[in-house]
Amino acid sequence: MQNLLYEYVARIGKAVSSPKRLEILELLMQGEKPVETLAEQARIDVRLASAHLRSLREARLVETRRDGKYIHYRLSGPDVAQLWQSLRETAEAHLVELRLAMEQMSQEPDCLYAESREGLLRRARDGDVVVIDVRPGSEYAAGHFPFARSMPLAELERHLAELPADFPIVAYCRGPFCLMSDEAVKLLRAKGFSAAKFIGGMSDWRASGLPVETSCAG
Repeated sequence: MQNLLYEYVARIGKAVSSPKRLEILELLMQGEKPVETLAEQARIDVRLASAHLRSLREARLVETRRDGKYIHYRLSGPDVAQLWQSLRETAEAHLVELRLAMEQMSQEPDCLYAESREGLLRRARDGDVVVIDVRPGSEYAAGHFPFARSMPLAELERHLAELPADFPIVAYCRGPFCLMSDEAVKLLRAKGFSAAKFIGGMSDWRASGLPVETSCAG
């Protein structure tokens, strides 16, 4: 019986032992998605995405909702987001290789927004910073930081005139491994804006239990 108890817990460990399955979990932290979208965003074919989702579903980490001919996947609970955050933070604390890789991703420390999640929320509420969400619009609609504006990376350059000059701008995307906000900050700084990346992104925000707003996709 004791071995069986460990085996049940090990099912979770097996489910999250794949890099692509971890990436899929982070994608699902942005909101529910059909397998076709997950495959495209994870840069794998639909058959492989389906196999990964089957493993995650067998471990009860994701669940499904049918909408016509499409099946949408979502996390089975907020504790799954917290599991991903705990895994990543433990890896950062113990794996020098991971810390070095993340440092290489952010070669310019002054491009990172150093304040806490709660501090960013407070400053955004007070109007001291402009927060932009550079993820796709559908992910913004599914859940975003309070006070954040939707400015998808692919459309950002066309909307620069909507941003105030000489005012701090904080960009965020899916999570600390996501590079969309890095590209946004690089573009903004090249255009003369004062911009920084909020490294945690939506995955950490959700896992921390901070308020999330939704809106109609458009």
